[in-house]
Amino acid sequence: MASSYPVGFYFELSFKGEDAAFLEVSGISKEINLEEITGGGENRFKYRLPTVSTNQNLILKRALIAEGSQLVDWCASTMGEGLINPIETHDVSVHLLNEGGQVLVMWTFFNAYPVKYSISDLKSQESELVIEYMELAYTYFEISQDTSIADLFT
Repeated sequence: MASSYPVGFYFELSFKGEDAAFLEVSGISKEINLEEITGGGENRFKYRLPTVSTNQNLILKRALIAEGSQLVDWCASTMGEGLINPIETHDVSVHLLNEGGQVLVMWTFFNAYPVKYSISDLKSQESELVIEYMELAYTYFEISQDTSIADLFT
């Protein structure tokens, strides 16, 4: 049974029909904030009531791509122009794949837009890959699953 669980190292990101390989994707997270309210005259406890759900930003890390990339071009045009033009949002999908390359789980991030782009430090005394980081804000995300493994996530 344990061998049927998906592994976290075989995934891809899809943006405007272009699939991109990344070293790491993080920030797939959703949580409900709580508000604490004290009851009138009752000092032993506080009521913890749910308010709004929030998401972290999606953080993408990969080796620097020297040739053009639609994703990098989107980051450059969004952040390079400031707020002169309206921010162009796009849906971005992350696919977790099985050993055959079929999609097991897909997270779709709606109305995403870049909020940060950076590269790792350049160091003359180390021979490491240059890593580019992209951070995307989004409105919400949905999870789609292959029905054959849906029982693992319910």
